[in-house]
Amino acid sequence: MDFPVTRIKGGVGAPRGYQCSAISCGIKNPAAERLDLALIYSESPCTSAGTFTINRVKAAPVKLSQAHLRKGDLRAIIANSGNANACTGVQGINDAKAMCKGVAIPLGLNRSEIGVCSTGVIGLPMPMARVEKRFDELVEGLGSGRGTEVARAIITSDTHHKEIAISFDLGGHRVRIGGCVKGAGMISPSMATMLCFITTDANVPRDTLRKGVLECVDESFNRITIDGDMSTNDTVLVLANGRSGMPPIRRGSSLCKQFRQALRHVMLELAQAVVRDGERVTKFVTVEVKGARTYLDAKLVAEAVCKSALVKSSWNGGDPNWGRVLHAVGYSRARIREELVDIFYDGKPACLGGLQATTPMDELREIAAKPEFTIEIHLNQGDADYCMYSSDLSPEYIDFNRSEYAYWKQARKDGLV
Repeated sequence: MDFPVTRIKGGVGAPRGYQCSAISCGIKNPAAERLDLALIYSESPCTSAGTFTINRVKAAPVKLSQAHLRKGDLRAIIANSGNANACTGVQGINDAKAMCKGVAIPLGLNRSEIGVCSTGVIGLPMPMARVEKRFDELVEGLGSGRGTEVARAIITSDTHHKEIAISFDLGGHRVRIGGCVKGAGMISPSMATMLCFITTDANVPRDTLRKGVLECVDESFNRITIDGDMSTNDTVLVLANGRSGMPPIRRGSSLCKQFRQALRHVMLELAQAVVRDGERVTKFVTVEVKGARTYLDAKLVAEAVCKSALVKSSWNGGDPNWGRVLHAVGYSRARIREELVDIFYDGKPACLGGLQATTPMDELREIAAKPEFTIEIHLNQGDADYCMYSSDLSPEYIDFNRSEYAYWKQARKDGLV
């Protein structure tokens, strides 16, 4: 950051003019009391932007939110955990529409002004009988200072909620950006299941906001991976209501660049928090590729290393196996020359010119045993670079993801399967 920012409390509810609410509907388990239905609402009209999974199998909420953004701007977001409403056909679309309509009417909004998101088990219809009767209560519960409840309501396999809020000076006005994210598994570049909601009281015209969101997502959420799986529901939604009192931010201006830096800072903090809270992970590993011929070559190398099951398994074992890193570099489809590749662990050479370096193995093991470390891969063929954030792959991850049978048993009781 080229300017100071202040961390503040409140998460997605911290910027001026936003109200939040969250309740428990027992979406996954009727006996559970955890929050699982959330609402974010702007008191003023907003500009909005979003990015979504590029998976060709898209959940009903993704399809509907995309359609709503094409029509205009959003002013509210309703989201649930416990059920992804994915692979649910026409009924899934109707259920997503019902969620939008259920809050649009009491809020006095058009249905197309509502973004809708879901996360949870794929393939099961939504238990709308438990959800529909709670919409009025959800809207009546709206208030300031409840952003953290939204962050708690959207988590699934996360071990804790994840949120951030900052304030900073922008053109003589104090501006705030707040956000929350959920995600711990099914995380892969190309919109790493992950939901992220961001609000700001900056005055950002629609085109400026949408371009900035695309750029910032590419530098944050598209730079992380946990297990290499891409979800059907991945969504980032950003609302800007202008309540800070500042004039509109012009694209290409110094204020636009400053706002983009702040937005990227928020997204990157949230993206890295997702990796650190990955399903049964023990390591947070930064992979920096330098000296590639092109940006694409650098990206291909970083993604190959970060997704390699062999590499990630060695990280879990604290094994500085640079040979596995190099073999992933080789099959990445990037243009590389083996004899030029250097690999470093926290700055200490493990491989120079494609061959073992002289650093004692005990020193490298000490680095690989840490909960966080950095691997630098120098291709020495150009000026392009790329950075990604990844995790290890543990035996506990496999055990955790072996079965979702319990969810199907509840769905059978609900008469949904």
